[in-house]
Amino acid sequence: MTTMAPILEARGLSRSFGHVRALIDADFDVEAGEVVALIGDNGAGKSTMVKAMTGNLEVDSGELLFEGEPVTISSPQQASGMGMEVVYQDLALAPHLNPVQNMFLGREIPRKGVLGWFGFMDEKAMREKARAGFADLGGTVRALGAQVGMMSGGQRQQIAIVRSITWANKIIFLDEPTAALGVVQTKNVLDTIKRVRDKGIAVVLISHSMPHVLEVANRIHVMRLGTRIATMPAEGTTVEELVGAMTGALDSKAPAEKEVAQ
Repeated sequence: MTTMAPILEARGLSRSFGHVRALIDADFDVEAGEVVALIGDNGAGKSTMVKAMTGNLEVDSGELLFEGEPVTISSPQQASGMGMEVVYQDLALAPHLNPVQNMFLGREIPRKGVLGWFGFMDEKAMREKARAGFADLGGTVRALGAQVGMMSGGQRQQIAIVRSITWANKIIFLDEPTAALGVVQTKNVLDTIKRVRDKGIAVVLISHSMPHVLEVANRIHVMRLGTRIATMPAEGTTVEELVGAMTGALDSKAPAEKEVAQ
């Protein structure tokens, strides 16, 4: 991959909750068209870091740069307007609505002309756009009129991801997208991540599955105790090395043994 300026960069982010320091001078960066995995043990600060970069959490100190320019992201709506979307582990889907309704919830396309003024929605346009989104990413969701709550976990994951891709054109954050999925469903989600990357959209992946991380990521940021302690290339890195970085087992090794950016 050709090195370029990060599309999103965090410098020295810190955030405390009372006496608990969730982020401590934490850094992060991701380029367009790459997958960066954010890994660490429970409580390492991964989710807090994502919330701080997407307007879901105010930080005590530090700065964000978007496309090389300093920026303050004060709300998720602002982040969305900048081309960023987040898929949380709970997916935030309305189970009683179908995939199309979930994808356009709060972003409905009004009918043209006077009908639009009276609140009528262009259901055909929304359905066609949703179908194109699934087809573009090789999605397996075909029953666009069925309730999401009746679908499998893998299909719900795809709906949430395609929804984010529909509205994001810069960065997508995925929080444990393969958690509790079967083998086939997991493969579909990982293939979708690769397709998103190939469209030139940056993907930030939070995951506890080191094999999945190594399969789709270009770079891996390791967090421990609220700060980024290492940046590692996925190529040539092993699961054992990732676990060692997460737990501190690599701290005593000589730098020549493994290139770890501190």
